[in-house]
Amino acid sequence: MKATQPSIASLERRRFLEISGRWGLSTAVLAGVGGYLWNDQAVAQTGADEEKKQKAAKVVMLFATEYKIEDYVKYPVMQAQYKANIETISKNQIYCKLHPAGQLGIGAALAQKIQAGTVQGGAVSLSNFSPYAPAVDLINIPYWCGENQKFANLVTSRAWDKEITPKVVARGYKPLFYFTVDPRTVATRKGYKKIATPADMQGMKMRVPPSKLLQQFYRLAGANPTVVPWGETATAIKQGVADGLDPAISALATFGFHDILGWVSTVRSVPDAQMFAANAMWYSNLPTDLKVAFDLANEKTQLETFAQIEKARNKSIEIMKAGGAQFYNPTDAEFRQWVETCGEQRKEWNDFKIQFAGSLDKFEELKKAANTKGPITVADFRG
Repeated sequence: MKATQPSIASLERRRFLEISGRWGLSTAVLAGVGGYLWNDQAVAQTGADEEKKQKAAKVVMLFATEYKIEDYVKYPVMQAQYKANIETISKNQIYCKLHPAGQLGIGAALAQKIQAGTVQGGAVSLSNFSPYAPAVDLINIPYWCGENQKFANLVTSRAWDKEITPKVVARGYKPLFYFTVDPRTVATRKGYKKIATPADMQGMKMRVPPSKLLQQFYRLAGANPTVVPWGETATAIKQGVADGLDPAISALATFGFHDILGWVSTVRSVPDAQMFAANAMWYSNLPTDLKVAFDLANEKTQLETFAQIEKARNKSIEIMKAGGAQFYNPTDAEFRQWVETCGEQRKEWNDFKIQFAGSLDKFEELKKAANTKGPITVADFRG
């Protein structure tokens, strides 16, 4: 019987684990990103440099995500660049130790670890942060900040910093920066129908993250929202436990949905947004000069992340189409049906506006901020 030859991916994985065990995870990550995974001399030099940097640093930050380092090409979480920015701008006084690919948890579980200080920092979707920092769930009211530019305007505004940031800090998080990976979609499993209007969602089993507002959104649309942990979502879709889900295109491509979805409708409802956050106590204990450097590194990474959105989207669309998914962009008339049926103007959202923004007037201030051009320019996606 002919022996099965190991794939290139499995060989690279073994090599990654070998380097990680000998030189540490950061060295393995840098070797993978740098393309010298098999160069013993370069790996050894990187390992020695990383060990020297960590020992010399005044502060070590464990930074975790659920994304692989290389995923940035299709999902703009710029982890390696983030590490480089922090260490360069702080003159290596802060050492950033990366833990990618869910090694320290994913979704809400990772958000909880950041809150508890088990991990000093990480990147998590705002929907998964919402059980622990409910104020950020405000962005999941549909059709007021779903577009990329409006979201960027909002989260860099004085109104957001005044009304939302203190509520997030009070829950144990220091927001480092926010970004979006395009608006959420309505994506359906193979064999299920295309979704063009809310009427098409009647009775649909819609997987949602633990966001009360997203659950309300899909109830208004006529669907049956079901909270499914992110790690179990692909199985739920394959088994028909759920008919669809709503991440942005980049998330669908990154997390392996490329061959199980039939239609992806770009309904442009709410931002599929993320927050880079640190544990608030850890941040408050940083010396003043390192806080300044740390803040500058976060500002730089935010700009780089927004700039990566379009490239990541294009790559993700290519991946999704290769897996058989079709894309549908609602017509202007169909889009108006989404806004009329589910939009923020409906009275069903008033209690949420008061709960998270403080009052209806304060929500209107935030809406005005979303519609006022801020310091960051970002491309919108129209499908």
